[in-house]
Amino acid sequence: MLVFTFVLWPALNGIYNSLFDWGGGDIKQLIGGDNFRRAFKDKVLWGSFKTVSILFIFNLFKMMPSILLAVLIHRLRSDRWQYAYRALLVVPMIIPGLVTLFIWKFFFDPNLGVLNLVLDSTGLKWALIWCDQRIFHWGIFFPNIPVGWLSQPELILPSLFIWGFPWIGTVGVLIYLAGLQSIGREIYEAADLDGIGGVKKFIYIELPLILTQVRLNLLLLIVATLQGYGLQLLLLGENGGPGGKGMVPGLWMYNRAFIAGEFGYACAIGMILFVVILALTIINNRYVRVTK
Repeated sequence: MLVFTFVLWPALNGIYNSLFDWGGGDIKQLIGGDNFRRAFKDKVLWGSFKTVSILFIFNLFKMMPSILLAVLIHRLRSDRWQYAYRALLVVPMIIPGLVTLFIWKFFFDPNLGVLNLVLDSTGLKWALIWCDQRIFHWGIFFPNIPVGWLSQPELILPSLFIWGFPWIGTVGVLIYLAGLQSIGREIYEAADLDGIGGVKKFIYIELPLILTQVRLNLLLLIVATLQGYGLQLLLLGENGGPGGKGMVPGLWMYNRAFIAGEFGYACAIGMILFVVILALTIINNRYVRVTK
């Protein structure tokens, strides 16, 4: 009963309301599939799917540091140090996610942000200026002018890629560690007898044997990337930053519901998101196979 009330009923209610011209109040007008027909002609919505596709590719690369860290912790010979590192990984989970986002927003501040301070102190900014002026001709990096990471349309996606550096996902690392700990010690002993080095152990032993965990994290990544919009909302605002370069489907759904007051249309966007996520989940389960 609780599952129906708090999980199934809101989902069914969203499907129902997607068929109405509804502003969130008591007045509704049945319009059938007009919201969906409007969505298929919505250039902002389909542009947001393009943006989220790029972010998804970024996030695929961000999975690798978590895998490597899990392997390094697993290879520690001291059980005490393994426990210590696992405990340290849990510490960031105690910090509210909203606080982390505020810290990153300050990180990108053009005047006081850490990122610009690092670029200035290391001389990397001059390298960016040289590449801009001599090679790529971006027109976004200039001497004596702070880099506006969240105010220049061309830097919105790079900023979202930098976010979370060094890209260590606590839950992901713990999931990978659970898979690595299931590998029998005799496998490593056999590898040592054959003279297999650390890199080959990772490629031929550890990575193939944690593909189940990789598959699970990939599924979580699909859902989180397509559904998520909190990062973009806090860093860029409800319009996705300058030129809407950071607009993602979830943020556009939020915008239509709470800024434009078009709750029925927002529900239709939510249903389209559901179908896309379901399709990608089926593809992941069908083609990302783990062979024993």
